[in-house]
Amino acid sequence: MSDGPAGHVARSTHRPYAETPLRVPTRRFLRTSDGVRVDAVYDPGAAVYDPGAAVYDPGAVVYETGRAPHETGRASSRDLVFVLAHGFTGDADRPHVRRIAASLARHGAVVSFSFRGHGASGGRSTVGDREVLDLAAAVGWARGFGHARVATVGFSMGGSVVLRHAALHGEDDAAGTDAVVSVSAPARWYYRGTAPMRRLHWLVTRPEGRIVGRYGLRTRIHHRDWDPVPLSPVEAVPRIAPTPLLVVHGDSDGYFPLDHPLMLAEAAGRHGELWLEPGMGHAEHAAGEELLRRIGDWVAARAG
Repeated sequence: MSDGPAGHVARSTHRPYAETPLRVPTRRFLRTSDGVRVDAVYDPGAAVYDPGAAVYDPGAVVYETGRAPHETGRASSRDLVFVLAHGFTGDADRPHVRRIAASLARHGAVVSFSFRGHGASGGRSTVGDREVLDLAAAVGWARGFGHARVATVGFSMGGSVVLRHAALHGEDDAAGTDAVVSVSAPARWYYRGTAPMRRLHWLVTRPEGRIVGRYGLRTRIHHRDWDPVPLSPVEAVPRIAPTPLLVVHGDSDGYFPLDHPLMLAEAAGRHGELWLEPGMGHAEHAAGEELLRRIGDWVAARAG
């Protein structure tokens, strides 16, 4: 399998892998197509060992330094890999993100990463716009380990990113996916209808808010407005078919009320599925183990 442009790995039907597969998480800085360094972690999860042992330990992570994926070992190409897209102000090392990754690792391998401007990644956050390039780089890296099935799972901002990514990258694209799960995502941009979203807009649009984001939330936010305004999630959804799509939303979400998932479900039509979760709040912190198990089961059944 040959490397293409930065952040891109070409698909191939020939997927050789080493006799001794990876048994510890592997960490690498990926390069996106616009040159941003993105911190990413590959956890082989259930692909090669007991999922009960799939516990992330930063001290045990192996850093790759320029080696191709097959030089570090491959999982079986029959196995599934999840690419996990976190919410705004999250990153690959946050406990709530690691909890989600550990739960999904019971169903297959997991690639988690930090969006630009978050954690150890470079650049500055564009709050869902150019983050699509970060996800494309992570998906390409995931395919490089030999997995035949790749599913993207995104929360809140990450939920909007996985929708737009799937709309932009079809099934035959090297950065495309085989199933998409969007949890607690907005349907439209510039929503200020709830107090948490008004606070978020202050954080993003005001200089003093961006200072709070940088030093209080470890999130570096770009000062420029979107130009052009990216495709909205509800506009992206009809373009995802025939890739299987699952929209998950809590009926107690304090950020985005139920009109958001209902708009997404209506736009998806027959190719999408909607789960409205009773009593669930917003994003990763509100996603319980039982819901994560059901999401993993759904992906395993639908992807590929």
